[in-house]
Amino acid sequence: MSAHKSPITCHVLIASTGVPGRGVSVKIEKLNGGSFSTLSTAQTNEDGRCPTLLPEGYKAEKGIYRVTFETKEYFNKIDQECFYPYVQIIFELAKPKEHYHIPLLLSPYSYTTYRGS
Repeated sequence: MSAHKSPITCHVLIASTGVPGRGVSVKIEKLNGGSFSTLSTAQTNEDGRCPTLLPEGYKAEKGIYRVTFETKEYFNKIDQECFYPYVQIIFELAKPKEHYHIPLLLSPYSYTTYRGS
C-alpha cells in the first residue's frame, strides 16, 4: 500500500548550506469569503519535504491558498539569526487535478520560490 501524498506538497532547501530544511513548521490555508482558514499544519521531514501537507482524503479545489513557513523558529533551532521570521507564499490553484509543489530555497537573509513539479 502506498503512503498518502497530498495534492499540494512543499520542500525547503537551505540554499546557503545546500542541506534540507528539516523540521520546518508549515501551515496551509485556503481563502474562503475574504479570510484564510487553516487546512492543516505539518513539519518538513528529514529530506526537507512535506509530502502529507494536506490531510488524507482532502479534495483539492480551485482557489487561493497560502503556505506559511516558520523560518525564524527553524533558524533559532540551529542557533542562527534570520531576517524573515516567516515566509508566506500565496498561490492560485487553478487545476485541481494537477499536483502543486511549492519549493522554498531559503537562507538567513533571502528566499526564493517557484512552482515545482
